[in-house]
Amino acid sequence: MPDPMTSLFKRLLPVWIALLALNGPAVAAPATLDELLARPVAPPGVVFEIVDRDPGALEVALPWVKQAAQRLKARHPGLPMALVTHGQEMFALQTGMRAGNEAIHQIAQSLSRDDGIPVHVCETYAGWRGAAPENFPAYVDVAPSGPSQIRNYEALDYVRLVVPRSAVLKAR
Repeated sequence: MPDPMTSLFKRLLPVWIALLALNGPAVAAPATLDELLARPVAPPGVVFEIVDRDPGALEVALPWVKQAAQRLKARHPGLPMALVTHGQEMFALQTGMRAGNEAIHQIAQSLSRDDGIPVHVCETYAGWRGAAPENFPAYVDVAPSGPSQIRNYEALDYVRLVVPRSAVLKAR
């Protein structure tokens, strides 16, 4: 004879799954630049996310961020923004890599100093690859975790804007 609790559980399992599905994701999907520019009212803030396997991705990603930030500020003056880079590309921002990556260091420094956009890298990922926080210049904040840093901004109601991957940006 089947156990009544097991039978009840089996009957209610689809209901529980349906309720969870209706509840939706815990984190909102990232917005696009066009969606943000089309908004009549600015969000509380925008956090740009760069994560790419291409070590040279910042060569195209940072100019994209700089231009996107200018467009957003023109549309929504005073909009707070931040940048979190937490993939293979972030290692180009190390102080010892500046000689071969002068342009991206200048853009990162300009975003931080001139535009008031903090630039964060991921200490956890850096540590996995043998890079210490001291390996990054003062204009780059080494956050304990890139994903956690993004969630912290989202907790402040910032909208996440994922920067297109370098392969996509290079193809444009």
